[in-house]
Amino acid sequence: MTYFDVFPRWQIEPVRAQGCKIYDKNGVEYLDFYGGHAVISIGHSHPEYIARITEQLHRIGFYSNSVQISLQNEYAEKLGAMSGYPDYSVFMVNSGAEANENALKLASFHTQRKKMVAFHKAFHGRTAATVRVTDIAQYWSANVLDLETVFLPWNDIDAVRETLKDREISSVIIEGIQGIGGIIVPDPQFMQQLRQVCDETDTVLIVDEIQSGYGRTGKFFAHQYADIRPDIITIAKGMGNGFPVSGMLIAPKFTAVHGQLGTTFGGNHLACAAAIAVLDVMQKEKLIDNAQTIGAYLMNELRKFPQIKEVRGHGLMIGVEFETPVKPLRDRLLFDRHVFTGATGAHVFRLLPPLCLTRDLADEFLTRFNDVLSH
Repeated sequence: MTYFDVFPRWQIEPVRAQGCKIYDKNGVEYLDFYGGHAVISIGHSHPEYIARITEQLHRIGFYSNSVQISLQNEYAEKLGAMSGYPDYSVFMVNSGAEANENALKLASFHTQRKKMVAFHKAFHGRTAATVRVTDIAQYWSANVLDLETVFLPWNDIDAVRETLKDREISSVIIEGIQGIGGIIVPDPQFMQQLRQVCDETDTVLIVDEIQSGYGRTGKFFAHQYADIRPDIITIAKGMGNGFPVSGMLIAPKFTAVHGQLGTTFGGNHLACAAAIAVLDVMQKEKLIDNAQTIGAYLMNELRKFPQIKEVRGHGLMIGVEFETPVKPLRDRLLFDRHVFTGATGAHVFRLLPPLCLTRDLADEFLTRFNDVLSH
């Protein structure tokens, strides 16, 4: 048997990692400015994270949600306090797509409507409903095409108002910052107007914070730059620092009904231990503040490069756009200067380093980046 080959992969095999550094099987050291798709939040192999999971594994690693799991309550309390949503509930699952799938389902249960609104260049996952609100037609299979979705222009409140006026839309789903779309930041006024229109039409507003949440932008959630409160917020990636865990924050207006949602693995003992460790480390090491400070420094320094067309984002979620395709630069940065970065589309670097990134490592990245641009 072989692995089903659906991923293009670099010929690099990491075997060890620490902080913001990765080491491959040949002993080569890499600077990690991608965090495995924004997953590594508190840094690779953080000792407190390792200790918490190891300790939990020695006790009990897993049992299903047919029993009491007090770690879920501990996590919920800490998440509510840190995120600014102590009055919301949390439901834990396993992946970002699963979080969004359940959010769309819960919205439909609540409104008794079926149509969904998403935005051009959106990416929300690859499960049935989430792929249908993802604006990449090549991902759609025949069995999802009956799910009715309307894709609207980014920052166009008139289009939203026109589409929602007949009250046929169950939910509007929008990313806190578009990741795959190119690190596109929504206009704060648009987000505020979107909240208002959803309220006026009894439409559920879902903000997908799977990539942009968990302190990455210098606030706990990217939508907090617009000072709004969504009905449902979806989370994943940095939530477990590599452990597969996700969830959604649910406003008090939703009623929990037995049987409407379910999960075997979601919120298990190990997942909760990982998620609690992440929040504890983030708080102790002030990683949200660090993301804001180091991110602002990085973006200011990157804007000094004449070859760069635009630098955008918040905190340590940074898009660096060029007029020309970035793949040759990205390959040289990886294979010659040993820096992992992301890319989206043909022209945009995606920088998503761990939130523990230091000023010295930011400077090291800038030096290596300059070397690649200069040769």
